[in-house]
Amino acid sequence: MARYIGIDPGAAIDRPPGEVFGYLADARNWPQWPVVIVRAIEAVGEPGWWTMTTPRGTGELRHRGDAATGLPDHDCRAPRAAWTVAARAVPNGRGAEFRIAFFQPPVLDDDEFGRQVALIDAELAPNWRLSN
Repeated sequence: MARYIGIDPGAAIDRPPGEVFGYLADARNWPQWPVVIVRAIEAVGEPGWWTMTTPRGTGELRHRGDAATGLPDHDCRAPRAAWTVAARAVPNGRGAEFRIAFFQPPVLDDDEFGRQVALIDAELAPNWRLSN
């Protein structure tokens, strides 16, 4: 079992939760955000999975979201690890709060995992592109 590190970055987004979910559920949007982590993406290979180019090489992404509840969860696979990212787009006034919970894959030591989390923090810091 992966150890939960308790990292829960998030961003306030000036868009309705359904719009946030729809944007995240379309993997074609991922090179626009998160630009630090996903540089390019294309639908190839196993059905439902997308091949993505990242600063660390090639990986795969699959969305398992539920539009009714605003849960844009997704799975990631890389040569050394696989993990699930639990995500939420919940109402917050007229907009939404986007939150992510991270679990540390066993193959990543604390330092490497910390570097990966720092990339996510960099993505969420500008208050996300949907707000513009």
